[in-house]
Amino acid sequence: MNPRALPVLVLAGLGFLAAMAFPFLYVTPNRLLSGEPYSPHVVALALSWAVLASLGVLGVRGSRVAVALLAWVLIAGLPLLASMDAHALLTTAAASARVPLGAGFWLMWLSASLLLLDRLRGVRTSARIVAWVGLLVVLVAMSMGGTFDALALAREFHAQRGPFIDALLTHLTLAATTLVLALIIGAPLGWWAWRARRTDGAVVGVLAFLQTVPSLALFALLIGPFAWLARAWPALGALGFGGTGAAPAVFALVLYALLPVVRYTVAGLGAVPPEAREAARGLGMSRLQVLSRVQLPLGWPVLLAGLRIVAVQTIGLAAVATLIGAGGLGRFVFLGIGQGANDMVMLGTLAIIALALAVDLLFQAILAFTERRP
Repeated sequence: MNPRALPVLVLAGLGFLAAMAFPFLYVTPNRLLSGEPYSPHVVALALSWAVLASLGVLGVRGSRVAVALLAWVLIAGLPLLASMDAHALLTTAAASARVPLGAGFWLMWLSASLLLLDRLRGVRTSARIVAWVGLLVVLVAMSMGGTFDALALAREFHAQRGPFIDALLTHLTLAATTLVLALIIGAPLGWWAWRARRTDGAVVGVLAFLQTVPSLALFALLIGPFAWLARAWPALGALGFGGTGAAPAVFALVLYALLPVVRYTVAGLGAVPPEAREAARGLGMSRLQVLSRVQLPLGWPVLLAGLRIVAVQTIGLAAVATLIGAGGLGRFVFLGIGQGANDMVMLGTLAIIALALAVDLLFQAILAFTERRP
């Protein structure tokens, strides 16, 4: 069997198992109680995954494109199918009834997403961006048209629209502030570590040690020192600087973000051939000119890869910052866990995942655009 067909076979098998063994939807009396499983499309969905597996194993000409297209259709079609079922179920149910998505839906949707990601690997960046942006446009258009309104997740979003938008903006602010500060601090630190070769291991070692500290523990440890600073300098407290809130959260997030920024800065600067630097110096360029005109342009892809990792990592870690009053999308995750409201947990979790994927796609687009520039 072709090794390239193995991911298709594994993911299609997972999708087949999800269609056959796990509920597609649930029908619950309200947002807190559990309900009855509902899986009306077992045969059709299982057949779709069997077709995908067959295409992957056969490996006929054009099968790669066919698998990608079918995975794309499943990603967009599964929510549409679930919403149609939810509309039908709620016509005869009580007003408080909810239709949450089941484990079968999520496993199939995840399998289709991973399958599309695998099939798009190796193709041009522009083609990948078109595929994912097109998928996003279709899902957003259906959402704005009210297609998903009958699903419990959409009803939870409409009930929490105001706080959700505020949390999303706060989350973006935390991530953007962290990224800017990490770049301002980490890039010069990485350049210094690259210049002073003997300090490279020490700097990276200290930053790597900080990565081993659990995020929740680090957030908790910063409460005391930041509260003391706010008491010692009332001006800082007047600006909102205290033991809880955005200040300790951003500080901790920057500490976690410094390691990839420093590492990729060192790697990017080191990737420039010594001959190129010597040629630039021979042309009369100063050290700053060599850095700005030779090293940064040539090392830009590596540095951008580090920023991409920082951005995605920060979006995920910012969820934990909710526990010290920083706000953000983590609020829905922890409130939902406390209330036993799975839809609220899923609302916050999916928003964080979608935001991380969108940022990752944005960095891919920036890299593709800058690489094409003359």
